[in-house]
Amino acid sequence: MDSPLIVIDDKHVPLYRIVWVADLPHFCGEDDCTREGEYEIRLDVDDSLWTSQQGRDDVIEALRKWCGDPQADGDDLY
Repeated sequence: MDSPLIVIDDKHVPLYRIVWVADLPHFCGEDDCTREGEYEIRLDVDDSLWTSQQGRDDVIEALRKWCGDPQADGDDLY
């Protein structure tokens, strides 16, 4: 991996700040919600970024490259 940074929306984010990535798009049912259909990328210190499905997939791929994919390595951790 060349860099531990990824661009989410218009922000360069260090991968080590990512705590979790939503598997399903946001849906709360509120009439004034502006995040419907977007995926949450949870960062440390109670901060979140929102992105499209492609952005979410890019983050997951970057995390797999950075951390190593245990399934690709033959480890059976899951």
